[in-house]
Amino acid sequence: MSLEQEIAKIVKANGAELYDSEIVNEGEETIFRVYVSREGGVNLDLCAEISNMLSPYLDVHPPMNSPYRLEVSSPGIERKLRKPEHFKGAVGERVKLKVPGQDRLKGLLKSADSQGVTVATKHGDELYPYSEIKTAKTYFDWKK
Repeated sequence: MSLEQEIAKIVKANGAELYDSEIVNEGEETIFRVYVSREGGVNLDLCAEISNMLSPYLDVHPPMNSPYRLEVSSPGIERKLRKPEHFKGAVGERVKLKVPGQDRLKGLLKSADSQGVTVATKHGDELYPYSEIKTAKTYFDWKK
């Protein structure tokens, strides 16, 4: 079983779902972030419980060969979309996409399937296969 599958199993045992994970460098520190989601939301207690269960497992099966800090959190209201299931879960939300040859575009995610997405933009509905999407994230209109 892969590291991601094992992490997902631990997260699920705590009543949540693994959304994603990433390794980032901030200053001189390396952080292994685990994003979790749950119907009704994620709170600090849930993140602490998952972190306490993940930590001993990652001590034996580290995600990298150098020192790191573990962070467990919600993916947030403005979250990265990298997998088809992320896009499917964000249907009906506002998204920002970066695709080759275009400025960052914004629109409403109308649909997502295993091949790509349909986004309602100011130019109408636009279809993008996942292979053309460089980056994507949801965004919240803070002006409302």
